[in-house]
Amino acid sequence: MQGAKGIGIGYRVTVRGLAWILLLCSVAVCEQPKGELAGANRPESNAGVSSDAGRSVTKISVTSDLVVIPVTVTDGKGRVVNGLQKEHFTLYEDKVEQAIAQFAAEDAPVSIGLVFDSSGSMGPKLQKAREAVAALLNNANPEDEFFLVQFNQRAELVVGLTTQSEEIRRRAASVYASGSTALLDAVTLALNEMKKAGHSRKAIIIISDGEDNSSHCSVNELKEAVRAADVLIYAIGIPDSIASSQVWPPPGPTGSALLSEIAKQTGGRLFEVTRLKQLPEIAAKISAWLRNQYVLAYTPNNPEKNGGYHRIQVKIDKPKGFPRLHAFWRLGYYSPGQ
Repeated sequence: MQGAKGIGIGYRVTVRGLAWILLLCSVAVCEQPKGELAGANRPESNAGVSSDAGRSVTKISVTSDLVVIPVTVTDGKGRVVNGLQKEHFTLYEDKVEQAIAQFAAEDAPVSIGLVFDSSGSMGPKLQKAREAVAALLNNANPEDEFFLVQFNQRAELVVGLTTQSEEIRRRAASVYASGSTALLDAVTLALNEMKKAGHSRKAIIIISDGEDNSSHCSVNELKEAVRAADVLIYAIGIPDSIASSQVWPPPGPTGSALLSEIAKQTGGRLFEVTRLKQLPEIAAKISAWLRNQYVLAYTPNNPEKNGGYHRIQVKIDKPKGFPRLHAFWRLGYYSPGQ
């Protein structure tokens, strides 16, 4: 999206990733009409970046140097855009264009970690936060697996990886608010649990209302862990101003600015809530993003096995009739060491 540090959502294929790659080799995906928008009618054409049509799947030749980059493409309203084809994507590694050897677009299962803030300030927001969890579960792929990390002054794995979504729903419903906020520790714990994931596609979804004030993990340690992990991160930020007069965003590097930065690094994003009733809607949108991705695979022109970090850039050549497009992808990966 592994080497000593791992390779993220843009990753070189490992044994754990082999099953999903073989799935791409064997599953044919029905083509959709050009320019189809998931969950919406296609807007009128306008100027902007774009991508191409079709959801055909070619066979993937599995080699140790294959790098796989899932890409989410949306219109200006955040709705997923389907119907793009390989020739509309251009991919670069360290500013050098790479040949896209394989292309796919399908709803493959995902391992999803829910990171749920139960600190004292979440008290008046807990019910809507629980509804957001329910929306994520209701819109998931039937083969998805989940785990739940709850945190206040300390982070706790309350449900390990499971396909039993009702257990996640039940435990989220029993959460009560108290204590301070160890957000960084909670994300670190989720990254560790994700190492046990059964699917090659992985995502962490954070539901939180404020900055960290109790973690042992530092900001720099978390940033490094995120860059090294093969996990998409989405964050749902709930400003304190919704329920009180506190200023948002909070001062310092560990509030919404940090959530936005780490999410962007992985190909995810931060959704900031302005009204509590938006929580379930945003959660459903994240589910749609997870279930509608283009997957680009390539072998680097000059593969370096030095453990270094390689930056990824994706450009889209918008076909005629498509709306303005926005693409989200993992910004880089670590190559394995010698």
